Amino acid sequence: MKIVFMGTPDFSVEALEALIRAGHEITAVVTQPDKARGRSGSPQYSPVKECALAHGIPVLQPQRIKRPEAVAELRTFEADVFVVVAFGQILSQEILDMPAHGCLNIHASLLPRYRGASPIQHVILNGEERTGITIQQMDVGVDTGDILYQLELPIHREDTSETLFEKLAPLGGQAIVETLRLLEEGKLQPRKQEDGESSYAPLITKEMGRIDFSRDALSIERLVHGMNPWPSAYTFYQGKLLKIWDAAALEEETTLEPGTVAAVGRQDFTVAAGGGLLRVRELQLEGKKRMSAHDFLLGLHLAPGEKLGDAGL
Repeated sequence: MKIVFMGTPDFSVEALEALIRAGHEITAVVTQPDKARGRSGSPQYSPVKECALAHGIPVLQPQRIKRPEAVAELRTFEADVFVVVAFGQILSQEILDMPAHGCLNIHASLLPRYRGASPIQHVILNGEERTGITIQQMDVGVDTGDILYQLELPIHREDTSETLFEKLAPLGGQAIVETLRLLEEGKLQPRKQEDGESSYAPLITKEMGRIDFSRDALSIERLVHGMNPWPSAYTFYQGKLLKIWDAAALEEETTLEPGTVAAVGRQDFTVAAGGGLLRVRELQLEGKKRMSAHDFLLGLHLAPGEKLGDAGL
């Protein structure tokens, strides 16, 4: 099939590569404008642009895809279908109606659950056991279109947003290739989403990473994993920002005030939470590199009874 592909970050590249390998003709790639990088202000290409250029595919980078000049340019490229994955701009109804088979979106959740910008992080934050990829027929709503195809994936307790991203990206490529095969064979069976079963995954903000030790330890463990790699779960120690990169919840009871260091070992240390203890295994103190708790403790005399969590200390 002839395809116009719309995407921007690393997550989109896997799908683009999969479509190329499957023999589809990518007539154009649409991605976000280049960003200035460093002090020199040199342009930084999106991962999708780099992939497209490597394959000799024309690249469009409109500031606003809805503008008449952008729509007119888009019409110059033949396409049976538009494939959209993490593009970063909202499409108008005029664009949705442009190709014969409309616009297909690759979404990283099992819709109708976790519509929105950050489904990968939120399934971890909420302790879900499964997630996956949904191919949906786009409409003007936010991830509300008909479901065309889905693939499921288990979530393991040790998964972070980064590891789940790495698993879901190739699954998205597999799902869109299979969806297009079924479309060509006339075997797709679209189904409406049940709005009553929907949930929303809003954009992640830096402030969401701040650890509230009054919460139970398992919730904090999920926060640590869900905010890895960005924006990271963080607290404060002696007035310095302390990022927690890996931690595990323990169900042991404690009467210590939340945020109090309960015990310090050779390989890790534990902190009291509102329920249970949090074992810290990897972290990064402001001005230092990311390191294991073992290495952190070699250079810092952390003691039971000290407190984490107050930026003013």
